[in-house]
Amino acid sequence: MDTEKEKRERFLRIASNRTNRIVDDFRLLGNCSNRNNYSYTKEEVNEMFREIERSLARCKEQYSDKNHSVDRFYFSTMKEETDK
Repeated sequence: MDTEKEKRERFLRIASNRTNRIVDDFRLLGNCSNRNNYSYTKEEVNEMFREIERSLARCKEQYSDKNHSVDRFYFSTMKEETDK
């Protein structure tokens, strides 16, 4: 059985690593804004950030609610293509 101290140390280690990974992924996502390399619409950008904001809100809720689910994000245009 883990002690409270062990649980706390594990949380600090894992949460720090995962937070840093998310911050790095945001930086990488920001690189996709380069119009010399990528083409996108304002609607796609809005859709992307709405999903990020929803995911962040769900994550915050998990710290007060024990019931949580995992959803995956796909652009609506990708869903249409996979539904064919």
